Parts: sequence; structure tokens; C-alpha cells
Amino acid sequence: MSDIKELLVNRSDYRKTRAIERPQEILAPRQIRVAVEKFAITSNNVSYAVSGDAIGYWRFFPAEEGWGKVPVWGIGKVVESQADSIKVGEKLYGYFPMSSEAVLTVGKVSDDSFMEASPHRADLAAVYNNYRRLAGEPEDMQALEDERCLYFPLFITSYVLYDYLTDNDYFGAKQVVIGSVSSKTAFGLAQLLHEDRPDGPRVIGFTSPGNRAFVESLNCCDDILLYGEEAAVDASVKTAYVDMSGNRELTGKLHRHLGDNMVESCMVGATHWEKRGVAKDLPGAKPTFFFAPAQIAKRNKEWGPGVLYNKAGEASARLARSAASEITVERISGADAISDTWRDFLDNKVAPSRGIMASL
Repeated sequence: MSDIKELLVNRSDYRKTRAIERPQEILAPRQIRVAVEKFAITSNNVSYAVSGDAIGYWRFFPAEEGWGKVPVWGIGKVVESQADSIKVGEKLYGYFPMSSEAVLTVGKVSDDSFMEASPHRADLAAVYNNYRRLAGEPEDMQALEDERCLYFPLFITSYVLYDYLTDNDYFGAKQVVIGSVSSKTAFGLAQLLHEDRPDGPRVIGFTSPGNRAFVESLNCCDDILLYGEEAAVDASVKTAYVDMSGNRELTGKLHRHLGDNMVESCMVGATHWEKRGVAKDLPGAKPTFFFAPAQIAKRNKEWGPGVLYNKAGEASARLARSAASEITVERISGADAISDTWRDFLDNKVAPSRGIMASL
């Protein structure tokens, strides 16, 4: 048996990482060993760390006290199986740790997926416990391995956000303001909203000077504003704000500028995680954390299990193909390179035109 390579992140100081090796564990009945071939690193993973305690992301792959395994979306191959329904050699897409392998417990199985059934994951959001069996999917989906890791978790959130806003008739808003619009989840949402033109709301995106040209190339916003230009937003119009940045200062400025015309304010991402926090005593709608699995669960009851997720998957594939021409995929390997890239994401040093695929 060979050792497992893993990268741990300090839960008190995310910039501190530690590469470890540990022996493989013996599989129990219904468990499979998956060699993690590659995984994406995006700003979404920073959000998992920042929200790790509040949402439970640290609990998916337990680590020693004070340290955590940041979940990532990746591709793996089954190299050992004690589950009759899952064979050695199968390729999987799903939620993995930053590791060279993962042990999963197989629960309910279908032709194209199975549910992870480890007891410590039983009360965590089901969407993260679903693993796709790639051989059971259409060939055009099988061909999107990198795109799936890089974009699908983000664009699925984009679609669920879009569904949340349309489900509530935009809360009466005639314009939607998106913070950190250069992030993938944000520009995915912007594109979906922009496609509703001319009947949909006006789309206004905030970004930094260095990312403005990239956002312009996507052609997904009616207006692109730089941080510091909050006063340029029309305060006479009812507005929904989608906060991808986690920037409390930006949220405060927009709320005070718009007043009661801020009719919805949902917090999604944490690209500006060091300025995070919930601003208090603001005019307008109360800023509220958006949890995509809750909207998925609502639609599962209304539409039937999996319907919204399938719609989101179709939209994600379309958005991924469209974004591919604007994003260059880079491949890195080894704990040192991954640690450096992780810190670059923490420091907002990774250009939105870069897509990082990693392997330990």
C-alpha cells in the first residue's frame, strides 16, 4: 500500500498550508478508493474555507485539530472497490479533498451517479454528496472534464441564483447589481440575466480596473463600474444586489446610496474575504447569505427531484463552452505549486482569464 498525499489548510490562518503523507486505510464494505486525477482551484474554494464552520464544508473530509481539507471539484478513477455496484476503473466527477486519493462510501446508485453515504456526511447538503459516473453520461458531457471542474460548480450556482431571482420576480427590482462580476459565478449570473433582455432587469457589474477589459470581452453587463463608483448606480430604481465579493464596505456603500430602493441583498461569494462580514443597521433589505442547496431543495419539492439541477447542468455546459474562448486552462502539480496558487487566490492575484487545474 502506498501513502496518500494531502494538502492541509490552517483554519485560523488560511495562508498557512501543510503537505502531509499518511498510510492508506483498509476499505470497509461499500467503500471505494478513488485516485484523484485532477481538480480545479477557483475563488469558490476560498468561499468554502471562509464559510467552512458556518456551512459545514470542513466536515466533508475531516482533518486533525486546527487544520482542514478544502473541498475541490475534480475527476477521479476508482482503483479499489468493496461496493458491488461500482467497478475498478470507473471515472467519477465530484467533491474531493486536495489529496491524491479519497475513500468514499457508496449509498444509493443509479446508472450515472451515486450518493456518498458516510455517516459524518449524512446531514450535509445532498448536492455535495452526489458523484457522477462519467461512463453513464452522454459523450459530449464526458468530453468536458476540465470545464466541468472549473465551471460547473460555479455556473450551477449562477443558474440557481438566477432561478432564485426570477422565482421572486426580482423582488420588484428593475436593475441587478453584481459585486466582483469578473468571478465565474458572477459573470455566469450576469449572462443569464442579460439573456432575458429586453424584459429582464438592467445588469450592472462592479469590478477592479485590472479586470474591466475581461468583463467587457464577455459582453454580459449593461454597465460596468469600478469600485469607488457606487454613486453612479441609479438610486431612484429598485435594485437587487448580489454580493460575490464578501466586501462589507462595498455592501454598506451601496445600501446607503440606494436606501429603501435596495429591495434584495444576498451574499454569495468571498473574493474579498478579508473585508468580509455582515454590515449592520443598513437601509433597505437586510443582507442575507444565499445558500444554493436551499433553493435546489425548494425546487425539488415543487418540480420533482433533480429537475432544477438538470436545468442548471444544461445551462452550465452552455456557459462553459462560451467561456472557454476567454479562459486559458493551466495545469499545476505538487503541494508547493498548489500552496502558492491557493495563496494567490486568497490575495486576489489570479486573473479571471486563468483556469487552474491541479494534481497532487
